[in-house]
Parts: sequence; C-alpha cells; structure tokens
Amino acid sequence: MLYTARKTQAHRLSGSLGVLLTNLGTPDAPTTSAVRRYLKEFLSDPRVVEQPRWLWWMVLHGVILNIRPRRSAEAYAKVWAEDGSPLLAVGKRQQQGLQTLLRKKLGEDTHVEIAMRYGRPSIQAGLEALREKGCRQIIVLPLYPQYSATTTASTFDAVADVLKTWRRLPAMHFIDAYHDHPAYIEALAGSVRSYWQEHGKPERLLLSYHGIPERYLHSGDPYPCHCHKTSRLLRTALNLGEERVAMAFQSRFGREPWVRPYTDETLKAWGGSGVQSVDVMCPGFAADCLETVEEIDMQNRAFFVEAGGRQFRYIPALNDRPAHLEALAQVVLDSLSSAGRKA
Repeated sequence: MLYTARKTQAHRLSGSLGVLLTNLGTPDAPTTSAVRRYLKEFLSDPRVVEQPRWLWWMVLHGVILNIRPRRSAEAYAKVWAEDGSPLLAVGKRQQQGLQTLLRKKLGEDTHVEIAMRYGRPSIQAGLEALREKGCRQIIVLPLYPQYSATTTASTFDAVADVLKTWRRLPAMHFIDAYHDHPAYIEALAGSVRSYWQEHGKPERLLLSYHGIPERYLHSGDPYPCHCHKTSRLLRTALNLGEERVAMAFQSRFGREPWVRPYTDETLKAWGGSGVQSVDVMCPGFAADCLETVEEIDMQNRAFFVEAGGRQFRYIPALNDRPAHLEALAQVVLDSLSSAGRKA
C-alpha cells in the first residue's frame, strides 16, 4: 500500500510549463582564481575549440590558463558592479520579466529559470529547479539569436547531459535560433530609433557580432549567415542604405583566420578615412557583458578615436527592455504553437 501511494503521488505531476533561459556564463568574481576556473570550463568545451584534445590540453594548461586569467580578471573588474557581473544581473531581470509576461499570457503555472552554460547558476541547477516545480514541458531558449555550434549546440549538449540522468523526461522543445524573428528585429530597430531620437544620428552604424574561426563556417556552421540576415533585416527596418550600415565580427583570439570583416579593423579604417561619428550595436548579445562593455565601449572606442574619429557611441544590448522581453515571450509562444500546445 505504501508503495502504491508513493507511486501514485510520483505520477501525479502538475504539468507546469518551464522555460530555461540560458546564456554563456560568467566568473563568480573578477579575480584571477575565479576567472581561471571559468576559462578552464569554457575553453575545455570541444564545441568551442575544435582542436585535437591532447594538443589543446597542453596549450590550455601550459600557456593560456597561466597567462589569460590575470588579464581577463582586470577586464572583468572594469565592468563589475554592486550586483555582480552584468551578464548575470541582466539575466536575473530577464528571467523575472519573462516569467511575469508569460504568466499573464499562459497562467500562473508557468516558470522561468536562468542558467549559464559555464559557471553558475548551472544548466543542471536550472533544469532541476523546473523539475521540482513539476514542469512536464520544458522549453530551452538559449539567448543566442544566431545559431552556432559553439554556443547553441554546446547548450544542447549540456542539457542532454543532465536529461540522460533523469528517469522520467519532460516534453522538451529546444529553440535553436531566432535571428530573423519579426519581434526580435523590431526590438532591435526600436532600440536604435529610441537612441537616435535622444542622441541624434551618426554617420555610420556598425553591427558587431562575436566571431568564430573561418574554418567553422567552411565546416557548415550557419552562424555568419544568420548574422548577415539579422543585419539585412535590421537595416531594412531602419530604412537605411548599405552605405550607412556595416557589420563586423569581434572577440577573436589565436592565430588562425576568423570570419571577416573584423570589428577593430573596421573602426580603425573608418577613423582613418574621415568618418567622424559612429554608433556600434551588438545584435548577437542578448545582455551586456564583458564583450560589449569592455571590448566594444572601451577598447574599440579607443581604436576609433586614436585613428582619427571624434564621436563613438555604444547602443546598449536589448537587456531587459520591455520590447525585448515581449520578443522573447513571442518566441516562446511560437515554439509552443509549433510543439502542438495551445498558447
């Protein structure tokens, strides 16, 4: 009888809907030791660095983890705030805002958790939290609008590693991209319009995306193509000619060629050719982080000005803007519709 009662209780789940928002991750603190732990996890992912494991292990442990953590910690210290890493702080606001929106649209039995591919809160912690809330259907939404094996597929790997330890699996839906979703494009366009209404228009707008090695593209990664489509749709939404808008790729490391053009080289060329004012936006980043605040608004600002440019402005990521949360909610609702659940 006791066994029967427990069995009945175990199968009497609420059927709640869960949404797991994921992003890349962040160190626990802007210190060398914390950054070393984070980089070790991040750079050990074979989706991120596609090199023979034995060779990369020697490079990572013999060189990179002995040099880069200190430099990266100094960079993180420049962007760290009272509430911690900007990526995680924004992620928590996105989680709360999206949950509030979805509960208005779908009911109170809807739960949203934020998780990081590397660092904390982990994907395992996020999935376990949704399971504890009785979620029998889970939508995984990586906050990477443009698909890449280095980010989106890596997130799938991490989710699968957790789920393969579960006895009973929920109904799962994995959103692999939303680079051309109308609500996402309009959220980007609205952000630019709002910024320009307050600050005026520049001579040029640069759309900067995180880069990937060129050979990843040749191996079939559609990421650069997704970036180009996002840029084209955004330019159309803003009704701007090609001479006013350009796109480029940032954050490269190592010696091999990455997809071009490069953000730093583009800004240096513009500054040296007489372009006096430029705004930079990063449509591939759902939340401001080290790569936008320190790399773009600090490092690349200096590149442009030192090359001869006068006015450099960074248009913040969509973060927890209402239009962004509405767009993410619509992406989730569309996913539910395609999965056969009435939204």
